[in-house]
Amino acid sequence: MNLFNEIVQAKKKLEGIVQNTPLTENMPLSDEFDATILLKREDLQIVRSYKIRGAYNKMSSLSETEKEQGIVCASAGNHAQGVAYSCHLLKIKGIIYMPKTTPKQKIKQVQLFGKSFVEIVLVGDTFDEAFDSAIANANANFKKFIHPFNDYKVIAGQGTVGLEILNASMKPIDYIFVPVGGGGLSAGLCTVFSELSPNTKIIGVEPLGAPAMKTSLDHGVNTPLKTIDKFVDGAAVKQVGDLTFEICKKYLHDVILVPEGKVCSTILRLYNEEAMVVEPAGALAIAALDFYKEKIKGKNVVCIVSGSNNDIERTAEIKERSLLYEGLMHYFMIQFPQRPGALKEFVNSILGDDDDITYFQFAKKNSREVGSVIVGLELKNKMDIFSIKSNMSKQGYEYRYLNENEDLYNQFVG
Repeated sequence: MNLFNEIVQAKKKLEGIVQNTPLTENMPLSDEFDATILLKREDLQIVRSYKIRGAYNKMSSLSETEKEQGIVCASAGNHAQGVAYSCHLLKIKGIIYMPKTTPKQKIKQVQLFGKSFVEIVLVGDTFDEAFDSAIANANANFKKFIHPFNDYKVIAGQGTVGLEILNASMKPIDYIFVPVGGGGLSAGLCTVFSELSPNTKIIGVEPLGAPAMKTSLDHGVNTPLKTIDKFVDGAAVKQVGDLTFEICKKYLHDVILVPEGKVCSTILRLYNEEAMVVEPAGALAIAALDFYKEKIKGKNVVCIVSGSNNDIERTAEIKERSLLYEGLMHYFMIQFPQRPGALKEFVNSILGDDDDITYFQFAKKNSREVGSVIVGLELKNKMDIFSIKSNMSKQGYEYRYLNENEDLYNQFVG
């Protein structure tokens, strides 16, 4: 199979089906990094992510018999929406397996795009359980399983993003930053650019808590991770695809790991400054610019904004993770005197004028002179934490700093 030719054919097949999304310069980012920063706005796609490209290309290639038998997929996010919409367009009956823990908003969106052509089955508490059930159904009932990334037709569909970028760009592209989950989009881009713009450096971006591609590239073999942080859900997988790994191993120039807190800061910045709503995976490419700022000076750079399916119920967690990353939110377990006026004394002697208590958990026990208090502090200046710690030590407060103790933080706060 010539994958590049498959991508060219997919581009023709997707005409009139997907949006040819804008490639636009973002002036604030260009000024900040002294470069030309272009955003490929896949968040403006009809299902609010690029996933429709691969799903439709795969499903439209099925034989008439395969279409009549129906399809199965497993997803808790953008792939499910792409498959559902493709089911509606192609009049194919589909069964979509999702974990029981999937937010109601996502379930509703999948049903909205698929209408009467999709059946949603909620099973298990994790994606792996939903995946196993979907595979079992497909095998037992001779239905095609639509994989989210490990399929040449899916990769070809995602690769059409690369053709659009090259068609829209007026200048040669020096760098392109692409979010990496299972690797379908990055493999497609690598194929296009290796053929049409081999001097462009393709930089993959993964969340720090789910470095499946980087780990595999470092080991030289496709390596599954034992555990992952699922926060950047559109790019958090335990293992990339065998097909995508082989392509990325050959053509991907680098992989950057971005802390989840940095991703959250980027989400908030884009919303507050640009009125852009992006999901965590959609912010990955832009968040990575800080880690490449010296190399991209004076260069033409493309960041792929992969999607905007962000659940509003996550806003509080996004803000919390951002503040923790920026050094503006701090949690302590403090041994507090159990007497009247102790809290007022703590505020007056320990905190500065701009420091705010945002979390306070305490149960008074009269049989003890001191008791454990969980205190959360939000600062205006991250350097204030040093004076706060110094003041507590001088005043004789015994404390444990929870930001540096993940187990205690998760037990008492997270």
